[in-house]
Amino acid sequence: MSMILTSLRLAVITVLVCVPGYTALILGFAQLATPHTANGSLLTSADGEAVVGSHLLAQAFTQPRYFWPRPSAVGYHAAGAGGSNKSPTSTDVTDRAQQLVAAYGATSDQPLPADLAAASGSGLDPHVTERAALYQAARVAAARGRPRAEIERIVRGLAFAPGGFFAGERIVNVLELNRALER
Repeated sequence: MSMILTSLRLAVITVLVCVPGYTALILGFAQLATPHTANGSLLTSADGEAVVGSHLLAQAFTQPRYFWPRPSAVGYHAAGAGGSNKSPTSTDVTDRAQQLVAAYGATSDQPLPADLAAASGSGLDPHVTERAALYQAARVAAARGRPRAEIERIVRGLAFAPGGFFAGERIVNVLELNRALER
């Protein structure tokens, strides 16, 4: 009986030390090393008062005057991050892709970039390829009454190669792109 009580005490002490202790240690280090990332990479409104989103999570934009993100299998809900686990031959996936092709007005002469038709693995990827953003530039420019070249300049200015020289294609954060349009 005394061995059971000793084992239980050791288990409770280990849990109390390891769970909050380790969490506090990692959080404290993160706050010192990269405070913006440790606090969720939150982006605020122009006046700095309201949080408008996170640099790390996609949001649904549906108005023509905004750039649209990749589709999300989880409805852009961060608590339910994950893919759909549906086969590419699933009628649900096919129907969603057909709706997106129609919404973007894609044709065989102007095919829709793949990342605008396919959800990311997490369903929350905040980036689209530069090509996908430029594909949307005409719609955004028309909806805002601005020259397409100006919108394309903003896209190219915010696009970056995440792997530097080794990256395959440049990407752009959709929330930051839409915030730049609002400025």
